[in-house]
Amino acid sequence: MNMPARALPRSLWAATACPAPAYSQAKPQLTADVAVVGGGYTGLSTALHLARKGRKAVVLEAAEPGWGASGRNGGQVIAGMKATIGDLAPLFGEDSARRMVVNMGSSAELVFSLIDRYGMNCHAIRGGWLQAAHGEKPYKETIVPRFEQWRALGVDAQLLDAHQTAAALGVDSAPYHAAWRDPRGGVLQPLSYARELARAALQEGADILPRTPVTALRRDGNAWQVTAHGTEIRAGQVVIATNAYTDGLWPGLARAAIPVTSFQMATYPLDARFDPILPVGMGVTDSRRLLLYFRRDHQRRLVMGGRSPVEDNPRFADAAPLQRAIQGLFPELGLPKPEFVWSGKVAITKDRLPHIHHPAPGLHVFMGCNGRGVGLCTMMGQLLADLADGRSAGDVPFPITVPDTFALHGLRRLGIYALSQYYRLLDQLEASGRLR
Repeated sequence: MNMPARALPRSLWAATACPAPAYSQAKPQLTADVAVVGGGYTGLSTALHLARKGRKAVVLEAAEPGWGASGRNGGQVIAGMKATIGDLAPLFGEDSARRMVVNMGSSAELVFSLIDRYGMNCHAIRGGWLQAAHGEKPYKETIVPRFEQWRALGVDAQLLDAHQTAAALGVDSAPYHAAWRDPRGGVLQPLSYARELARAALQEGADILPRTPVTALRRDGNAWQVTAHGTEIRAGQVVIATNAYTDGLWPGLARAAIPVTSFQMATYPLDARFDPILPVGMGVTDSRRLLLYFRRDHQRRLVMGGRSPVEDNPRFADAAPLQRAIQGLFPELGLPKPEFVWSGKVAITKDRLPHIHHPAPGLHVFMGCNGRGVGLCTMMGQLLADLADGRSAGDVPFPITVPDTFALHGLRRLGIYALSQYYRLLDQLEASGRLR
């Protein structure tokens, strides 16, 4: 089953998004080439790319498109996965690893090309992405290998020292040890992007049914029978794209990822005198295990995100750690008062990699954005559309894997808390230079 239908939670993105398009009307009986479960970036991109191939796709969303992480993330468009070719080669072989990395490296280009093609109203700016090292150890082990990989693959990446990093952030002091800059990245309004993806899919001929939670899925001969809130859909193929909000619709699938809560705050729009701080259009993520990510929005707010102190429905008081982080990075802002606070779920897999699964004939599943949702999920939608359209697994530049489930998934909250405390200690030791 999908999550029950509910209203969009209060957030900066819900308050400033473009209007939602007019969605399709449900009918008691529908037929489709492909039924897509989940109306986030992955599901919407899948439907859009299928429709462009002339396939009939129906998206079934329990709430409304963008209700989950697609409407609550930081809006940073980051090219590629966190893993390098060197990380992936022992698992999948050198050739497959290179195909994966190169393909996912074009994910930001896919996002911005779709925005251009359909004239999407989502305040997209391609101002680059900066990954900042919080100490010498992460600089050597994370920043340099990623920089060197992308430079070798032809990306005009830059390696920045501490002073260059401070200048890029618009501050006088050096809050980070170093950084690398990827010109392919940028920022956008994430809920607007989800709604505009939906509009594009509708324009191409897909159907999108909001407030239509899927309650049953079964194989019926050579097709699938999907039961969804009073609607029966018969489809040749099914794509499950529920990611961090996956439940028991398909046996065991929910245990293949841990839903981790990410928390964000947005300041009030900053005065013009603070315009040099964090140029609009550039996204920043640091190298901490409990990372910080931040950017400016189209109305000059500063948006900061990190690990959540609460599961859902955060209060303004919960923003205190992020307020202190902003003050530490940008002292001239003091302790900024939040205008918005909100949270959402990120799907983390055991190996921290995204996965495509094929658990039954005609059933395709994506799990594990692992914090790279905007670009990665858009690209995954294109790959899932190729598979559902009949392209062989060997011709898709991403491996098909078997779900690797968490044995003690029911104790995930306790495990997440314990691991978070351990990660916080390691981050502090690395930042202080005591762990090299």
